[in-house]
Amino acid sequence: MYPSLATMLLAGLFQSPAAPQPETTVMVPTRDGVRLATDLYRPKGSGPWPVVLIRTPYNKMAGRQPDQARRFAAAGYLTAIQDVRGKHQSEGRVRIQADDADDGYDTVDWLARQPWSTGKVGTIGCSYGGEAQIFLAKRRHPAHRAMIPQAAAGPARYLSVINGGAYELALMFGWLRENGNKVHLQPAPGTPDSLVTLSRRYLAPRLTLPDTDFQAAWQTLPLAEMNRRVPGPPTDWEDFVTHGPGDLWWNQFNLLGPTDTIATPGLHVGSWYDYGVQETIEYFTRFRRDGADHRTREGQYLIVAPTAHCGFERASERTLVGARDVGDARFDFEAAYLKWFDYWLRDNREALAGMPRVQYYVIGRNEWRSAESWPLPGTVFTKYYLTSGGRANSRMGDGALGLRPPSGSEPPDHYRYDPRTPVPSKGGALCCTGTPDAPPGAFDQSDVEMRHDVLVYTTPPLDAGVEVTGPIEAVLYVSSTATDTDFTVKLVDVYPDGRAYNVQEGILRARYRDGFGKEVLMTPGQVYQIRVGVHATSNYFRPGHRIRVEIASSNFPRFDRNLNTGGDNSRETRMVAAGNTIHHSVRYPSHLLLPVVP
Repeated sequence: MYPSLATMLLAGLFQSPAAPQPETTVMVPTRDGVRLATDLYRPKGSGPWPVVLIRTPYNKMAGRQPDQARRFAAAGYLTAIQDVRGKHQSEGRVRIQADDADDGYDTVDWLARQPWSTGKVGTIGCSYGGEAQIFLAKRRHPAHRAMIPQAAAGPARYLSVINGGAYELALMFGWLRENGNKVHLQPAPGTPDSLVTLSRRYLAPRLTLPDTDFQAAWQTLPLAEMNRRVPGPPTDWEDFVTHGPGDLWWNQFNLLGPTDTIATPGLHVGSWYDYGVQETIEYFTRFRRDGADHRTREGQYLIVAPTAHCGFERASERTLVGARDVGDARFDFEAAYLKWFDYWLRDNREALAGMPRVQYYVIGRNEWRSAESWPLPGTVFTKYYLTSGGRANSRMGDGALGLRPPSGSEPPDHYRYDPRTPVPSKGGALCCTGTPDAPPGAFDQSDVEMRHDVLVYTTPPLDAGVEVTGPIEAVLYVSSTATDTDFTVKLVDVYPDGRAYNVQEGILRARYRDGFGKEVLMTPGQVYQIRVGVHATSNYFRPGHRIRVEIASSNFPRFDRNLNTGGDNSRETRMVAAGNTIHHSVRYPSHLLLPVVP
């Protein structure tokens, strides 16, 4: 018996009539009986065809996905777009990414066995859709012949929630609220596929979120209660922020472990101003090194654009990333995708002829470059040392950055970090915040650099340009009056007119300085060496520009505040100020390690 009209309305079966309609909607069964709503876009002709699969939590009928599906179908690929478990028209309960490995495997298995399928399946998708492919690749289904994970990060580090031991506050709150919430409209179990297809033509119920004062929300303490104190739907917020990186709770998400291997060739696509660019590169290098066989290892390619998260296909003749003009960053991604699938799904051995292993955009040179390995051949990892007369506070201080190591006993630099007045985030490699109050990209940091809780170290104007392409790390010698605090590092390109554009940034919560699997508090006053991952970039510092690094203890609201108590930051409301010190001398040679390309 068909459900009543009221049931269909409440179940959220209807979609906008303006949306492109697939030829067929099917409910694909999984191993536990949950059915996943899947739209099929068929090429002309009778088949069989190779298959391209897109799995998404963002509504299979929304955004650019239907148009992309039609382009693949026009090129001869049956294209399937699927709502992930618990979202939109799919059945089941939302468990963010916990079910994607098994559900992806079962979907590939179903697609490969259909009479209209050649048995070869490729996958594509951005952000969550990119990460779902990495989870799937771990399962090594023999029909999963190729993947294009775009802006994938999560399987490598705690579902993109934790960075350097700190929580990605603005990203996590915004994304969970809008896309990962527990309120979802879906068909009632057992709804016939024909009714799912028919009903979407009439209405499109949408989740309406209340207006939110994000600035006030980010300030909420305790952190664990933030989502409960702000009007809006329930999410997994509390679970995520109350489990640190060493907690076995994360094992349920099937994160990419050190012994996991894959057997799927991958075209990895990322962006320099994306929070997950380091992980995108990590997948490329790791699978190229540790793939299950020669075919897999040789079948790893990388493309990195200069844009923010999932923005690479929208580059123009004058591409702005935040407020920074990075030039003409256009790239024919659609042609690259079709070549990729033609090679792996159609056995067109000429399709990838001439495609470089690595293609990346150099900001500052404003041009695309290519290479056959990563890090780039000839890269010189160069130490830029921090020096000062003990007054590096703000850009008006005496902090300097240079190639010459300290030759004597320099006075250290001190600053007071008070979590009540954290250093504000201004752009950066973040996404999905749900508000213009925390935009991604590059912005002039000059006002941030006037704060006395920001240490600033800068080179003289460069006589010759310096290209920095690759992974960045800061090696710092630090001490604190607190038993735990954070240290943030920001690489900045200073233009001749004084504009100071953020290039890349990182953070380390000091209790994790010996590894994320354990917490070790500091002894106040004792000096420790810490290593802060500043992720990766490709930036050419032009002649006349200056290279700058900012050191602080907060970058808010991108990262949650360390309350400096040494306790549970997610449960506490008490805050204390920390007196933090950066040491730089012969004994304590603090430096930035930059990958300089000759």
